[in-house]
Amino acid sequence: MNLTVFDGKKILVTGAGGLLGRALVNALLTYDSQNPPCVVALVRNIEKAKKVFNDLPQARLNLLVCDICELAAEDMGVDYIIHCASHTASKDFVARPVEVISNSINGTKRVLDFAVKNNVESVVYLSTMEVYGTPSTDEKIYESSPTNLNSMKARSSYPESKRLCECLCASYFSEYGVPVKVVRLTQTFGEGVEYDDGRLFAELARCALENRDIVLNTKGETKRNYLYIGDAVEAIFTVLLKGVSGEAYNAADEQTYCSVYEMACMVAENFGNGIRVLINEAEDISRFGYAPKLKMNLSAQKLQALGFTAKTHLKESFEKMIEYMRKHKK
Repeated sequence: MNLTVFDGKKILVTGAGGLLGRALVNALLTYDSQNPPCVVALVRNIEKAKKVFNDLPQARLNLLVCDICELAAEDMGVDYIIHCASHTASKDFVARPVEVISNSINGTKRVLDFAVKNNVESVVYLSTMEVYGTPSTDEKIYESSPTNLNSMKARSSYPESKRLCECLCASYFSEYGVPVKVVRLTQTFGEGVEYDDGRLFAELARCALENRDIVLNTKGETKRNYLYIGDAVEAIFTVLLKGVSGEAYNAADEQTYCSVYEMACMVAENFGNGIRVLINEAEDISRFGYAPKLKMNLSAQKLQALGFTAKTHLKESFEKMIEYMRKHKK
């Protein structure tokens, strides 16, 4: 993707220490330009950030160390904002739901107030496919599709807070003219996933690397799309630069739609040395923080209309992630 529009600009990336944040910062600071952009990377752990960003041009990288809920609305000359900061550990959604809700809403309000103060050109808020609840058919899900979220379940702390943040974004656009767009991301992975990452895709990769059977705690009937990390970065930039303010965009690779069980079998067949996929249903899966069984067949038609095309599909995404994890295993 041509990033020359960012030449001479300053971009704030929140949650810069996370998987997507790191990928975005890396893309912004490594593309070839005579007048490259500067990045303000909001992080919580300065030592981790220094290690992660050690190989990037330090003169154009400003590490802003603070909690997202304490971001001050000061004019830093920022032109663009990509708001990635969020809870991602599923167990937190059931173990610490109050904190998940509070941090999500308060942090996003801080970012939007910062956007007002800096009179930015564009903002992207990273939301989630989970705002659609638990669809039960294979029908395509569009940005206008309804939700059946159960607000009386603590696990809904994550998607419900994301929905409210989306409404907060729409409200800041309506009342203050903040040019904010929403990206509803499906599960995203690739290079940069840490070896001990607790999410399913990382566990499948570890099983392949350690040559052990894949054991699922459910029948693996949930179906969803996935997205390669490099494609996710391009999708975010596309919406940031070309998206319509006050609107939401699904970000997914439609070709990857499959069940958890099917994905596990694909990994075992292509990357394992004779490993099997076993089902060991847990009596109480709520403690894992899993989303309920669903069929999340996202349509990316609206995003594709802006010029986006997913280039790296499921098997290659696993190949790249497994190779990265092999090289960076501690």
